[in-house]
Amino acid sequence: MKLSVRMVAVAAVLATAACAPQTSGNSSSDKDEKTGTLRVWLFQEVNNKPKEEVVDSVLAEFEKAHEGTDVTVEYIPVETRAQRIKAAFNDPESAPDLVEYGNTDTAGYVKDGGLADVTEEFAAWDEAKDTDPTARQSVTVGGKIYGAPYFVGVRALYYRTDVFEELGLDVPRTQAELISTAQQIRAAKPELYGIAVGGAYTYGAMPFIWAHGGELATGTGGSYAAAIDSAAARKGIEAYTSLFGDDNCPAAKCAAMTGNDTITAFAAGKAAMAIGGDFSHAAVEAGKVKGTYAVVPLPGLKPGSIAPAFAGGNNLGVLKSTTHRTLAVDLMKRLASKKAQGELFEAMGFLPTFSDVRQQVAAKEAFVKPFVETLAADTKFVPASPAWAQIDAGQVLPTMFQEVVSGRKDVATASADAAKKMNDAFGSVG
Repeated sequence: MKLSVRMVAVAAVLATAACAPQTSGNSSSDKDEKTGTLRVWLFQEVNNKPKEEVVDSVLAEFEKAHEGTDVTVEYIPVETRAQRIKAAFNDPESAPDLVEYGNTDTAGYVKDGGLADVTEEFAAWDEAKDTDPTARQSVTVGGKIYGAPYFVGVRALYYRTDVFEELGLDVPRTQAELISTAQQIRAAKPELYGIAVGGAYTYGAMPFIWAHGGELATGTGGSYAAAIDSAAARKGIEAYTSLFGDDNCPAAKCAAMTGNDTITAFAAGKAAMAIGGDFSHAAVEAGKVKGTYAVVPLPGLKPGSIAPAFAGGNNLGVLKSTTHRTLAVDLMKRLASKKAQGELFEAMGFLPTFSDVRQQVAAKEAFVKPFVETLAADTKFVPASPAWAQIDAGQVLPTMFQEVVSGRKDVATASADAAKKMNDAFGSVG
């Protein structure tokens, strides 16, 4: 049977996400059908076409190996992934067989019983031995493997070389210089954001908190307590939220902006700087600023320092409820293979999770350097707790930032309220 790939409307995704039920448990399917339709959910990117082309190429190879198999690919919004995926765990009939998910969600999805244990298949996969340790850890819970790393993501500072040259500005070496430079640009060019920032851009804000010595939470072994309201964390919150205002990025426009929104603004020539990932490269290259920008590590507090960045990335996982386990595992390996990850890098700028492939791409692409430098510096991760999925889905940190930039609460009150919500979530999972 001819393989068909159907793009499902994003509007349906949003409608479904709005009424997603709470997860009540899941159970393994006793079926392992070798033909039929596989459903795959992947994340929608700012510029999704290059990703679709890589995926379509993988599916074409999959067709040759599995006659009689159809694949439906649906690209879902990252921002509503939590509701949609949890609903799928609760309703196997409408769930996908294979899903892309953020590496911060692994522990929570495993606790929910939604992901299949693929430890044996991963161990038997020849390419798995070259997966870097951090990426391998991102799919590991309790010593078992629950997916395949898809790409690693880290953020750095994109800036407009033409704007900096025109205004005679130096590239910021510290976060204080970053803030003052953004304000200088806005004053000279009020049609631009000095730096595009978003109240809903958690991972763009975290480096400010970490650079000031703050932490999201403290603890080990799955037991955590919120630290977002510490004195150091509050200094970082103050630094980040100082960028919301008429002198840089007006709160009325920027408070609701996500990470994708900030990159869209930069790519469209509406901002002189933005905090973007290696995975943002394709979208920027496709925008108006192509040829007039550069990337450097996001600075820390001292000249020459690099702000700790979130060690992000996405994984691919097979749902426990699939009735096509063998097919789903094979497709997972193909999508996450060295060949496919290399093509994703070429198409999107996503950094491979295989150490050898990453070295190869870094050697031939100059834009990778600042991201590799950032990875080599002090990268950090979110609390390795199932509660993080709840905290993330509850928009706890974006709400905190938005309360501050809107003037509804001061930093002390907003961070204290966020800490309480985080501790409630940590306590709910034991």
